[in-house]
Amino acid sequence: MTPPQAPHGGPAPGPPWWRFVAAGVWLVYLWSPVVAITGSEGWQRVLGLLAVAVFVTTYLMLIGRNRRFVDLDARGPRWETWPWLLTLLACTVAMIPGAGDKALTSLVFVAAAAMSTLPPRWAWGWVAVLLVVVEVSTRVVPGWSDDGNGFALILAAMAVFFLRAAITRQRALVAAERELGDARLEEERARIARDLHDILGHSLTVISVKAELAERMLDVDPERTRAELADVRSLTRDALRDVRATVRDVRGVSLPGEIAAARSALRSAGIDADLPTVADEVPTRWRELFAWTVREGVTNVIRHSGASRCVVSLGADGVSVADDGRGIVSDLTGGSGMVGLRQRAAAAGATLVVGPGLGGEGTAVAVVVPSGRTEEEVS
Repeated sequence: MTPPQAPHGGPAPGPPWWRFVAAGVWLVYLWSPVVAITGSEGWQRVLGLLAVAVFVTTYLMLIGRNRRFVDLDARGPRWETWPWLLTLLACTVAMIPGAGDKALTSLVFVAAAAMSTLPPRWAWGWVAVLLVVVEVSTRVVPGWSDDGNGFALILAAMAVFFLRAAITRQRALVAAERELGDARLEEERARIARDLHDILGHSLTVISVKAELAERMLDVDPERTRAELADVRSLTRDALRDVRATVRDVRGVSLPGEIAAARSALRSAGIDADLPTVADEVPTRWRELFAWTVREGVTNVIRHSGASRCVVSLGADGVSVADDGRGIVSDLTGGSGMVGLRQRAAAAGATLVVGPGLGGEGTAVAVVVPSGRTEEEVS
């Protein structure tokens, strides 16, 4: 089970048992000063053993309760930590009468504690001061030797520092993956919304036109009305099927199907339609994009143009839907349908062009694909 998280991304409050174990396992190296202290007599022995006990307790509490172990970006000293570190230094001084130079071993733990609890700049300052104390004292006090404490101090500080850095990078990676996951989720939501708009916008527009036509023809031509209502029923079923396919991410638009649907929709809207009868010359790579272009372009003609004629041109290098209506309107350039079509074209490496329509009037929506590339090359 993942432990609860505290604010600022740090571990939750409390002293997890594993931290005490991780910190306490290294305390075995205090055996050297303990042996030296037990060999002493009188108050030096009592003071030394008491100092070791306080040192161990303080060290474990400081490391075990550290809640900002990976806060490498912190600025300035963390003053609440300093009393603990000063207590460790005081205990080290109290060990000296009984342990002599062996007490310097405890400074390695002070350096590790400082590196694990302070911002790096301040931690390295502590390490530098402690290293100077070790090196100077072993050269000034007669009979004292370094015993590798200086090297051990630096090694311990570097190990803790790189451990903190590794944990920080790991947490940053997890946060970045979470952000990318959220971005992908948002992108998928936008795609589904765009697809639903494209599908339902076209289908509902055609259904509305056919319903209005059926209403007008109800008393004049019952057979025509019945046929239009049958088309409405069929279109409703098709729209439902398309929505289900979109939710399943199986967007089954086909270019011949869209051409046939466009012809029927334009006829029902009373618009003279000039559409190709075959789409064999269109490479497979571009068929889905061209199908979406025909769907969105014809939908805009029926909705916005007020046109009397619509021409759909189709070729291996592009598709266009042109009308002789009122011309480019804001819905065509800023509507979500055209935005979605523009995104589809860009994703496929094609270009969406919106310009004047038939005879310089109306609007033409075209998707142009790169020329001079075979289907194998672009695949």
